[in-house]
Amino acid sequence: MAYAYDDQNIFARILRGEIPNKTVLETEHTLAFEDIRPQAPVHVLVIPKGAYVTYDHFCESASDAELVDFNRAVAAVCRQMGVTADAGEGCRFISNAGEHGVQEVPHFHLHVLGGRAMGRMLQKVD
Repeated sequence: MAYAYDDQNIFARILRGEIPNKTVLETEHTLAFEDIRPQAPVHVLVIPKGAYVTYDHFCESASDAELVDFNRAVAAVCRQMGVTADAGEGCRFISNAGEHGVQEVPHFHLHVLGGRAMGRMLQKVD
């Protein structure tokens, strides 16, 4: 299946400079910025600059340089925001994909949330 990328999504528009953002970190292949509706004291979105719809799409189609850059950028954001497990109390990473994953923007993005206890992500099923 080919992924259909909508180049009018809000993150594509942010990448083109059409919509302002509060940049936390920018690299050659990655942009990290504060979420406009934060769900935790630290809530940063990390996005690749390439046209990838979901995490699996990114992992399957991105170049090695994009993959490495993105992952190193996530680590840098965690360190910069003080939410690493070694220096702080840790964080949560969330990436939603597709309808069942409740993905709201069709551009791969990773939420970095921290600064408080997150609680369980899903209810335990016995």
